[in-house]
Amino acid sequence: MAQENEAILDVRDLKVYFPVTRGLLQRKVADIKAVDGVTFKLLKGETLGLVGESGCGKTTIGRSVMRLYRPTSGQIIFENQDISYLPENKLKPIRSKMALIFQDPYSSLDPRQSAGSIVGEPLKIHRISLSKSEYEDRVAGLFRVVGLDPQMSNRFPHEFSGGQKQRIGIARALASEPSLIVCDEPISALDVSIQAQIINLMMKLQAEIKGLAKGLAYLFIAHDLSVVRHISSRVAVMYLGHIVEITQARALYQNPLHPYTKSLMSAIPIPDPFVEEKRERIILKGEVPSPLNPPSGCTFHPRCFMAIPECSKTVPPLHDVGDGHEVACIRVVKM
Repeated sequence: MAQENEAILDVRDLKVYFPVTRGLLQRKVADIKAVDGVTFKLLKGETLGLVGESGCGKTTIGRSVMRLYRPTSGQIIFENQDISYLPENKLKPIRSKMALIFQDPYSSLDPRQSAGSIVGEPLKIHRISLSKSEYEDRVAGLFRVVGLDPQMSNRFPHEFSGGQKQRIGIARALASEPSLIVCDEPISALDVSIQAQIINLMMKLQAEIKGLAKGLAYLFIAHDLSVVRHISSRVAVMYLGHIVEITQARALYQNPLHPYTKSLMSAIPIPDPFVEEKRERIILKGEVPSPLNPPSGCTFHPRCFMAIPECSKTVPPLHDVGDGHEVACIRVVKM
């Protein structure tokens, strides 16, 4: 059985830069710093929420963890193995232990394949040896697990609703029995009523798999703070390629410490008109800078209401301010 607090994923100082080229010879003239020195751990059986504005590097981290992107520098250690720069032929057995749930269920399913074929595809790709009857039983079982009738396996994607399509995507992700699933905004394209169903399904699956002593960890990428609060054990907040705060979900929502996190929290609607009317909103000035030319020092300092001159000179590292609550801000000291 997995030991408690054992890390399934350990990301260390990860940097992912995309080159900008010009001219006929495609000469490199600059780098887009999509991810610029990110460090975090994901424990076995837990859910780590990764939140931030569009373009902050969340999806790039998810795809780098899956090794769909090759890191510029840094380390990605999965199940105690450094996979950062492994060649493709050595990645295949590792990828059977990982899975990805895509953002858009409408475009992530092959319209030419039946639902049963889509769900069973990882079994063929990873050459999980099964007889024909065992294969069919496994696919039918996966349909049941995600709340779909196995008799629907012969239907094609266009015959399903958006929520049903995402259930098919989840069943496909579970097919090879992974220990880590990267969820790239898996509910953002769905209606609000369907979002709750999918989130509850994912939490139910995680609890059941944990009960079987296998353990299933989620790296849950999203921009909706309310959803992340509901599903996550811990939450990491990103801004312009950096993690600026990471801690237990309850601690983050009750006591956000980084000025960027405080501004995000102040924008979450509260279903109480009296509280909503009286609370203070933190409106950030300016626009998010370009990752092509990020500000010096703390990348948030041009928009920060707590900034001092030193902020433009010093890149703040994540430091523990108490009880595992890590913040990247020189203005936030130990509690």
